Amino acid sequence: MKIRLSGQGKVGVNGVPNGDLFLKVKLEKHPLFKVDGKNINTTVDVAPWEAALGAKIEVPTLDGMVTMTVPAGAQGGQKMRLKGKGFPHKNTRGDLYVHLNLVVPSQLSDAERKLFEKLAKTSHFNPRNESRSE
Repeated sequence: MKIRLSGQGKVGVNGVPNGDLFLKVKLEKHPLFKVDGKNINTTVDVAPWEAALGAKIEVPTLDGMVTMTVPAGAQGGQKMRLKGKGFPHKNTRGDLYVHLNLVVPSQLSDAERKLFEKLAKTSHFNPRNESRSE
């Protein structure tokens, strides 16, 4: 990014006005956000039940945490937009795109295992069925 500061450069000679000062701005990598023009991307982990049932989750923004609604039936990899929460640009702000990362618990308690087993026996859902609608 290049910023022009009119009249802030070197002093002009023989009554010529000061020149312009050009600043080159380079953004450092951030552990949570990736800048894409005036928009920002981030990834947030969600539990299977949050994705299936819907949930209100806390999401990081440049201004701090905000509450975002995950709709019921959300999918891993789904992208959601938080309007006006992106990078400041002139008098506006871009959008923040939140990518949902579905995370399954690596260890289950006995009660959790039983609930998942009950769900597996009850559900007719097959994620490998190509004829399902999305």
